[in-house]
Amino acid sequence: MPIDPNIALGAQLPSVDFSWTPSDVQLYNLALGAGARWTEPAELRYVDDRNPQVLPSFATVAPFFHETEPPKVQFPGVDIDLAKVVHGSQEIVVHRPIPASGKAVFERRISEIWDKGSAAVIWQEHTATSSDGELLWTARSSIFAKGEGGFGGDRGQSAKTELPDRAPDFDVLTRTLPQQALLYRMCGDRNPLHSDPEFARNAGFPNPILHGLCTYGLVLKTATDAVLGSDAARVTGFRARFAGVLYPGETLRTRIWQSEGELLIAATVVERDDAPVLADVVLTHTA
Repeated sequence: MPIDPNIALGAQLPSVDFSWTPSDVQLYNLALGAGARWTEPAELRYVDDRNPQVLPSFATVAPFFHETEPPKVQFPGVDIDLAKVVHGSQEIVVHRPIPASGKAVFERRISEIWDKGSAAVIWQEHTATSSDGELLWTARSSIFAKGEGGFGGDRGQSAKTELPDRAPDFDVLTRTLPQQALLYRMCGDRNPLHSDPEFARNAGFPNPILHGLCTYGLVLKTATDAVLGSDAARVTGFRARFAGVLYPGETLRTRIWQSEGELLIAATVVERDDAPVLADVVLTHTA
């Protein structure tokens, strides 16, 4: 049986000691399209050689940045074919701005497993603690595993973030690069779904898709640039649900509504009649 909730639920996964450098941060930012405004000082902060600013979404890649093998969905009580898996949701809370270099310990556990009948949703909770003992960030993420439900577990909850009934305060178009997924995979996510056409077709897609976490980072950078003066240190949290796919070369539309201390966001694909890509998106920030 691919999922045994009696073993998996609450399982503590091996901790990971990791480090990162300004070059890692620069590469991550470039993989999100940083540098497109190559003469603007605010944009060039993302690629500064000594102290590039770090988007909180860097936390999603930092512990495994130098991995060169495809990921495996193998945990205690869980063994699933990678082709059946897509990202479900991602949330990050940063407790201080992430420095441009450092060392930390990454710890995670399986916190929930939902049985959706035709699929399973597996939740993990993560923390990263710096080498001096300071908590850097906490995170929560889920994966959606097609065909792995039916084990009699809890169906879980569903909560939606309601968008204001008015025009957005910002409406930003971002054209992705045809090679965007090939750039992003250099940040440690070598899932062939994003680079191998045959693998993508076997998984039910006509072509390789952009990493969901790349779209997640793109939207975070877009909102940071449009509303927060390109100051990543102002972001305190960012969460989203992956609602669809984005293909490299397509145009991302990011609509943003301002609220007290937070931004409510919807991300869609222009070329496909604004089909949703990210939903229930909330960015929290300081003044």
